[in-house]
Amino acid sequence: MQMFIEFENHLLNDRKPSNYFNELSRTGIFSQEYPYTMLGDLMSTPQSPKHHPEGSVWNHTMMVLDNAAERKDLSQNPKAFMWAALLHDLGKAPATKFKKGRITSYDHDKLGESLSAKFLQELTNDRDFISRVSKLVRWHMQILFVTKKLPFADIGKMSSEVSIHEIALLGLCDRLGRGNMTPDKKLEEEKSIIAFLENCSNYLNPGIHADNFQDFINKID
Repeated sequence: MQMFIEFENHLLNDRKPSNYFNELSRTGIFSQEYPYTMLGDLMSTPQSPKHHPEGSVWNHTMMVLDNAAERKDLSQNPKAFMWAALLHDLGKAPATKFKKGRITSYDHDKLGESLSAKFLQELTNDRDFISRVSKLVRWHMQILFVTKKLPFADIGKMSSEVSIHEIALLGLCDRLGRGNMTPDKKLEEEKSIIAFLENCSNYLNPGIHADNFQDFINKID
């Protein structure tokens, strides 16, 4: 419980939570103590250099955390949002494979839902909180699936379990948490968030004007 409180304090109050977690990694906790080893596994989990030039899943997670810290006050539930940012890619450790010279991590969102729940169950008995975090983890890849019209998209089920705006906020932080993020690339990622919200709203509530989505981006930019 003490580590839960300590983690949460830094997640909610630090301008750059990555500084705390990177410093903590030097103590050995992420290689020795369960469930923290679930985070430690991300340090040795590679990613496609094309999409993630920053390197390991751990490096990516730290960048996502810092982006999330800048925008957490726009979340409907900053506590769940920041924990989801920390745990969003837990599923990549078991999901990552090498296939024909490529690094893939199919279904890491689905695996991440159960793994993030298992992680938090070791630290807290708050079932509502655990559910909120794990559902954000479960659906964080929908921005890609929806905008690319992939068969894994499921707007109906997603919207029944989480707020599409929370997914958009987490998704932007996820997409910005990469190496070599230029202003042009940032603009491209913001456009993908608008496209995601437009697609979701056209499915759920046709007739919402696109300006509303640009206003959302202006707030979280």
